Amino acid sequence: MAASQDLGPGSPELVVPGVPAPAPQVGPAQASGLLGWIGVVPFFVFAVLFLILPTAFLMVGAFQDAQGHFTLDNFRQLFQEGVLDAYWISFKVSAASAAGGAVLGSLLAWAAVHGKLPRWIRPTLMTFSGVASNFAGVPLAFAFICTLGRVGLVTFLLKKYVGINLYATGFSILSFWGLTLTYLYFQIPLMVLIVTPALDGLKREWREACDSLGGTAWQYWRYVALPVLWPSVLGATLLLFANSFGAVATAYALTGSSLNIVTILLYAQIRGDVLHNQNLGYALALGMILVTGLSNGGYIWLRSRAERGRR
Repeated sequence: MAASQDLGPGSPELVVPGVPAPAPQVGPAQASGLLGWIGVVPFFVFAVLFLILPTAFLMVGAFQDAQGHFTLDNFRQLFQEGVLDAYWISFKVSAASAAGGAVLGSLLAWAAVHGKLPRWIRPTLMTFSGVASNFAGVPLAFAFICTLGRVGLVTFLLKKYVGINLYATGFSILSFWGLTLTYLYFQIPLMVLIVTPALDGLKREWREACDSLGGTAWQYWRYVALPVLWPSVLGATLLLFANSFGAVATAYALTGSSLNIVTILLYAQIRGDVLHNQNLGYALALGMILVTGLSNGGYIWLRSRAERGRR
């Protein structure tokens, strides 16, 4: 005798004893959700392997000595004069390159978006910015040595045709200003990419309303545009600071050990032959994570504030 099993409203199905019931079918919505989870699995695997686990390894190693015993001596060594100087130089280079990149990048983005330039300027600038913001490391260092080194192209042209001996003024590509200038090559394009959407968010109606009420250009920027833009600009500046603070390949290829920034000191502690102290290097890296984490956290908070302001 057949038994009836109700699978849903108005959907009775006969179930014969001894015969297995048919497998439930997966609907389109369930299949789409399953495919969505499959799509994000590589991201989570990548984050665990290359972000979470290395950070946890650094945190554990920072509290250990060479024999694996618990110690706080690594953090006490962070307050040595040489280590503090390295952090201070990195802070100055990052702050200078972030400030310069923020100002120049914002002006470039404004000129492309609201400067009434030919239409081909903006896509060309955005394409170049997308490439230049990722151009770093040994190729960038080599390019600047060939351009502004002692026998670089610009150095030679200035001396021959303008009569300016760049290195007689005290400038050096291996110095603080040389490294800052090199960082600006990828900081300015990155600022252009970040701040352009914020400039696009300035509605034309706001400027027209200000003009209709007799407002000047200064009043428009002072009371309308800048209050809307400042969270995006400040947040992007913090992101530039973090981007510069964590850079190592460009600085190491350009200056070697002549400029004692914290990333080069960290490399020397972990991989060097003279200053080899891995656990101190882990503590240095943990300090860098704290600085860059605060900068990125400030950027995320300011970005959310900017999005609420534009809405």
